[in-house]
Amino acid sequence: MRETRRPRVAIVDFGMGNLFSVKQACERAGLAVSVTRSPAEVVEADATILPGVGAFANAMANLHDLGMVGALRQVAASSKPLVGVCLGMQLLMTESAEFGHHKGLNIIPGTATRLDPRGEDGRAQKVPHVGWNRLFRNRAGGRDAWDHTLLEGLPDGVFLYFVHSMYVRPEMREVVLATTTYGVNEFCSALQYRNVFGCQCHPERSGPHGLRVYANLAAQLLAAPRVHKESHDAQPR
Repeated sequence: MRETRRPRVAIVDFGMGNLFSVKQACERAGLAVSVTRSPAEVVEADATILPGVGAFANAMANLHDLGMVGALRQVAASSKPLVGVCLGMQLLMTESAEFGHHKGLNIIPGTATRLDPRGEDGRAQKVPHVGWNRLFRNRAGGRDAWDHTLLEGLPDGVFLYFVHSMYVRPEMREVVLATTTYGVNEFCSALQYRNVFGCQCHPERSGPHGLRVYANLAAQLLAAPRVHKESHDAQPR
């Protein structure tokens, strides 16, 4: 009896990501994980995860140094899932206004901008935004907005864990899956653009609900015909 092959996920290691937690979450979901700095591995994987914590400009410089920019754009142009987490979602944008003006991957038109430090009462609040907060469905998408996305099965208003000072402002409002409120900010906390998913929170640090995001990724990959292609079975063992 032939062993069932697990979908292969590449986690991009560009020196600024919470790699261990993401890797553990993916493995718990039944995925075969490669933490990699190889553009070729990224292109060949069934899905790619771009995590990240830190400064946008440094992250883009590291991706360029690794030759990873072209590989990520190639994945985005394919039918294979590309997942951006926290800084990884911001890197998908056209540009960022963090400490100046910096070009991003330009996979999703939009900008990354800094959170307004004003609270709802007008007083200053802490930035970065650190802690648990709610994700609400984009009202324009209706009750089924999260179906067939990595948020499928999660309740509206679900609490997930955030650590960030910047947030994304996509030009296309229809790509916004979820919004979150922090003080005077109502920001995009999850998005879907074709095969590209992004979330500002850290699902891998968000308990069972967060792990559901990676379980949904595994389910999507198992349902995709390409995972079962004979070309996989033809690879050297």
